[in-house]
Amino acid sequence: MRVAVLTGAALLSGAAQAQTSVITADKMIDVLAGKTVDFPAVFVGPDGRITGIADARTVKWGSDVTHINMAGKTLLPGLIDMHVHLDGPADIGGYRGLEFTDSFWGMTAVGSAQAMLKAGFTTVRNVGSSNRNDIGLKQAIQNGYATGPRIVPAGYALGATGGHCDSTFLPPSLEKSGKEEGIADSEDELRYQVRRQRKYGAEVIKVCATGGVFSRNTEPGQQQLSERELRVIADEAHQWGLRVAAHAHGAEGIKAAIKGGIDTIEHASLVDDEGIKLAVARPRPVWFSMDIYNTDYTQAEGAKNGVLEDNLRKDREVAQIQRDNFRKAHKAGVRMVFASDAGVMPHGLVGGQFKIMVQYGMTPMEAIQAATRNAAQALDREKDVGAIAVGRFADIIAVDGNPLADVRQLESVDAVIKGGNVVQ
Repeated sequence: MRVAVLTGAALLSGAAQAQTSVITADKMIDVLAGKTVDFPAVFVGPDGRITGIADARTVKWGSDVTHINMAGKTLLPGLIDMHVHLDGPADIGGYRGLEFTDSFWGMTAVGSAQAMLKAGFTTVRNVGSSNRNDIGLKQAIQNGYATGPRIVPAGYALGATGGHCDSTFLPPSLEKSGKEEGIADSEDELRYQVRRQRKYGAEVIKVCATGGVFSRNTEPGQQQLSERELRVIADEAHQWGLRVAAHAHGAEGIKAAIKGGIDTIEHASLVDDEGIKLAVARPRPVWFSMDIYNTDYTQAEGAKNGVLEDNLRKDREVAQIQRDNFRKAHKAGVRMVFASDAGVMPHGLVGGQFKIMVQYGMTPMEAIQAATRNAAQALDREKDVGAIAVGRFADIIAVDGNPLADVRQLESVDAVIKGGNVVQ
């Protein structure tokens, strides 16, 4: 995308009439060009979108333009987390969830959204929720009833009976009549579930292709939907203009999801060399969305929070393999996006993943691009988010230091701007 650079003359001659604010700082990270810009002046229009970027040392603006002065700081695009569960508090695990009424989870999502925004994540993709809490919260934020990031909601996740996306903790005597929402056991049922989730507000489809870590009676390596079933889901979603995220730990399930046309592979923990080659070579882009930080929290706090030992066992078995495969996939050229699985870990701490991404092979710029430019591409929202660029929303964060020298600067964000408005 071309960046419009406004001269002082241009601003004074009428371009300023479209401005409502200007954000200045010492430096700005341009994630599209992969470089740092000195003394940026980012102009924002009344619709909250960026109208121009100039050199703050030479450009001028009128007294009617609000100046947001971030002197001494570095600006970055608002961060994007591609895998969150806003209605899943990290400190409630296992059967402890039965202590709370059904509507409790939606209430907790409000605080989770605030925590993510304060951490600098101005856009999140919520990949599965109960009672469509993510859709309701998105609507509440959009209409001014709550504070939080832009949400790309999935509604209910899709899966097979008895699989990771099904409810597997209760005995048959407590089972609901009929299948759980999102659960399907044929191609026609899966196609219907795609349409149903979209009908009620889903903007991405989430499906569970393999077993999982924090479900009961499933193993991460188990494939739970066939390549053909995954293709039906992907084809149906793409027909409606939606992208698909597949929870897939196991190597065979990952390969089935890639061959089936799924857009993002969530976790990708046990991917093998063949799966990596498929991901690199597929003509339609596929992205790995690997949560390689949350084990630090789950192993330290999980038992105290009520997480069952069987789940902690699976977490231990997968953790290092996933991190090593992150390094291998990145080195091979797999497209990567930032994903934390927030809800498994506290939402406000997800910025800690950047240091792990760098530890396992990325440069700081690549880690930042995974949470900005790459994520926007994977969301198909490059016109809106993912970069400080003309036409996109003025979703911007500021830190004191230089995150390209020390990526841990992103663990404590100093200021958050969403749509041109300072929210922290």
